[in-house]
Amino acid sequence: MKTTLRLLAVLMLLLVYACKNSASPVYETTAKNSTEKGYQGQKQSAIVPTVNKPVQKQWKGIWSFDDETTFFSNDFDGARLNGVSVDGNDHYTVWITAENTPINVSPWYAFKVWTKNPREITVKLLYQDSRSRYFPKLSADGIHFKPIDSTAYKAINPGEGEFGIKAAPESVELTLSVTENPLWVTAQELYTSKRVKSWIDSLATKPYVSIQEIGRSIESRPIHLMEIDEVTSSKKALMIISRQHPPEVTGFIAMKSFMETISGESELAKKFRAEHTVFAVPLMNPDGVDNGHWRHSMGGIDLNRDWQNFNQPETRSVRDFLKSKSANGYEFVFGADFHSTWDDIYYPVDTLFSGQKGKIVFDWIKKISDRLPQKKTNVRPSKRIKPTMVSSAFFYVNYNMPAIVFELGDDTPRPFLKEKGKVAAEELMRLLLEE
Repeated sequence: MKTTLRLLAVLMLLLVYACKNSASPVYETTAKNSTEKGYQGQKQSAIVPTVNKPVQKQWKGIWSFDDETTFFSNDFDGARLNGVSVDGNDHYTVWITAENTPINVSPWYAFKVWTKNPREITVKLLYQDSRSRYFPKLSADGIHFKPIDSTAYKAINPGEGEFGIKAAPESVELTLSVTENPLWVTAQELYTSKRVKSWIDSLATKPYVSIQEIGRSIESRPIHLMEIDEVTSSKKALMIISRQHPPEVTGFIAMKSFMETISGESELAKKFRAEHTVFAVPLMNPDGVDNGHWRHSMGGIDLNRDWQNFNQPETRSVRDFLKSKSANGYEFVFGADFHSTWDDIYYPVDTLFSGQKGKIVFDWIKKISDRLPQKKTNVRPSKRIKPTMVSSAFFYVNYNMPAIVFELGDDTPRPFLKEKGKVAAEELMRLLLEE
């Protein structure tokens, strides 16, 4: 009897201790109340091996039809086109396959089409083990894109629901006006490694923005890091990354606006830069982007599953950089990884782990939502931090920095993406200055 009573007393003490040391109910309520409706996020990521897997590179060249008067091409960076056939009556079918399998269903495509006989043609998109996720974008120069007119877009076997691959059509047919000038047809806007580097260089004209190479990809493309540091003695730092997954362009667009705001000329930005240094790797997966991959690096794996074992040179380059800066006295006070998915959603580290230190992430989310109430953004706190595997867990576990995966919707309007990146930067600067 005495033993039983002692066990009960110990259990009661443990329960009291757990209650005292658990995350504040205020934080939990913030997360729960922000997931009422809309996109609820993906299931918890499976733990997968990240050792190299074979990747099949697509053949690059030009397909010609109609007595060599009509042409399709994938001979440019970022292209994805694996086969073309002519079906008669100005109807063509193109096939899109992934770099390897199994793979997340993010069927990227990008090709050019032109003809010596200007006319309207119909192009059907077919995919390997997938449905048609991305609404087509058109461009006359490969730089300026706009969505195809809805009247020129036909969904075949439409899906069910609002989000996810099951909601996407099985395939689509596009009506294209083609001329002698090439027309780019892409899943999202093209931001290849060269274009990203050009953007980085444009910011580096500012005296407090610099660029360095922190590593090389499997195909020896440079991993560029941007540093915003107006006061060299500043040791409070942010770590920002983007584009681990090649098709996730909307996350990159928001990150681009985020970085432009922090490096801008506002009084808030100047004050922030006087106390903080910002490090950013805008393009984590240059090989995947330039090769038109659906998801993976040239190592054949998802980089955002390699933050535990570091089998890939891209993730190792960031790991080694953070280690060197931490050894040099830098304190990382915030980390963000910009991605894209079916709709806007946040994946912060749950405050069950991060506690009071992680409260800033939820405060940040609320301030963004208060300023941009026109689009609801859901929150799904990450409840698994070991094995670290994904970037946000690695940032928190190894550097105790509040961290988040910041996801933007595939079809989120581009002006809103830019505004959201700007607002996110402004509100984060204010919160970190208050600390």
